[in-house]
Amino acid sequence: MRREALAALAGSDHLIHAGDIGSRSGRHNGVLDSLASLAPLTVVRGNNDRAAWARHIPCTAMLEFDGVRIHVLHILSDLVMDPQAAGVQVVISGHSHKPCIETRSGVLYVNPGSAGPRRFRLPATVARLDVNGGRVEAELITLLE
Repeated sequence: MRREALAALAGSDHLIHAGDIGSRSGRHNGVLDSLASLAPLTVVRGNNDRAAWARHIPCTAMLEFDGVRIHVLHILSDLVMDPQAAGVQVVISGHSHKPCIETRSGVLYVNPGSAGPRRFRLPATVARLDVNGGRVEAELITLLE
């Protein structure tokens, strides 16, 4: 777990991991424990989380904070619902590891990127959501190398 990622996430009220944790041993050992030590943690399973330790991790999660509904899944193309019709204001996904924040049809889509080992030529990033009074704003934070 990058120290810069932990520092950027410190003070959060809740953390979300959008999958591809890696493994529970080796260099990924303790990723979830490190995150959970900062704040309550919601995790979904990624396509690379195939080992027995990951079987208990759900593929999707639905959360609500201060009137804002957030749907979490790993692969955005696996989204089977219409978020707007379901009252979801934010969809968080991972998979591509390409950091992105965009609004489509009134729904905020966030891919926080990857805070672990560099993926492809993409920057190492995390995303922060500020939820307040039923409104949400998103920010990407680029981590130092």
